[in-house]
Amino acid sequence: MRAIGIILAGGNNNRMRELSNKRAIAAMPIGGSYRSIDFALSNMSNSHIQKVAVLTQYNSRSLNEHLSSSKWWDFGRKQGGLYVFTPTVTPDNGFWYQGTADAIYQNLSWLKNSHEPYVVIASGDGIYKMDYNKVLEYHIAKRADITVVCKDANDSDVERFGMIRMNEDCRIEDFEEKPMVSSYHTISTGIYVLRRRQLIELIEKCAQENRHDFVKDILIRYKNLKRIYGYKINSYWSNISTVESYYQTNMDFLKPEVRDYFFRQEPGIKTKIDDLPPAKYNPGAVVKNSLVASGCIINGTVENSVLFKKVFVGNNCVIKNSVILNDVYLGDNTHIENCIVESRDTIRANSYHCGEGEIKIVVEQNERYVL
Repeated sequence: MRAIGIILAGGNNNRMRELSNKRAIAAMPIGGSYRSIDFALSNMSNSHIQKVAVLTQYNSRSLNEHLSSSKWWDFGRKQGGLYVFTPTVTPDNGFWYQGTADAIYQNLSWLKNSHEPYVVIASGDGIYKMDYNKVLEYHIAKRADITVVCKDANDSDVERFGMIRMNEDCRIEDFEEKPMVSSYHTISTGIYVLRRRQLIELIEKCAQENRHDFVKDILIRYKNLKRIYGYKINSYWSNISTVESYYQTNMDFLKPEVRDYFFRQEPGIKTKIDDLPPAKYNPGAVVKNSLVASGCIINGTVENSVLFKKVFVGNNCVIKNSVILNDVYLGDNTHIENCIVESRDTIRANSYHCGEGEIKIVVEQNERYVL
């Protein structure tokens, strides 16, 4: 074991609108039967990183429930394992995590008690597959202080991510955190590799100066002092920090090549398993180009949609281009288009929901079993 892992899964995010009211972003369901944190955890496990800490605070009940057993990602072991750290009140500190660097600082004893030389830091909201060992090899070969995994940007990405400028040797010369407009074309994916002792030193310095953010107060402040290198990836990588990107990522799973990449090519993505029967298609059901998870019962028409576990679709329903989260009951004659339906909703019969121009989030608080 050359490295330990830290997954930052704490953030509250207003850009997810109502979807983040009852769960952390890292626990957002993805692609039928996965959660967003499964991707980072599976990558850690597949890269043989056997000791991983998940730092979480906002709305963490759903995430804690998902991580209640670590055996699904192969972390049920004597040495190492999966640690979930939420903020704790101590004699010297009664605060929540005030930023990414502060979250690591409040759990610094875990880092100090470990003995592995390197740390891989990842965020809980990235959808990707990666062998962190390759990043580590690159980090060692370049003799870097910090290595940042980065990717070429699309135009729409600029204000959501840190933008990077690198020289020919891939050393990072400039770093802009979420600018409105940028002349650079490379985004940071929020995955970092550095030495454990280096991290402890940097985080302690941050805490002394009352600074709390890993990107602003470490990467940007030290970009000319430390050797910070970029490691470029070309494979699929997506981040679900906004409603639009969350919707688009789920829609990407309807493409055969994306599904094949995540589900059929080794190493796979692991998740917590539910004991549910396979989806049931009753006579008259029409399903085209959709992902339907186990436990669903379909009576109506479903096109270009992702249905999570235990969704019931009533008679004559039409669902198009939508994401239906788990345990939703759709009454008869319901029409849903361009929507994300929140989990455990009961949509009354004869409802009509259509997202005009933007993705509509449907949150219904109806009683399910009315006599």
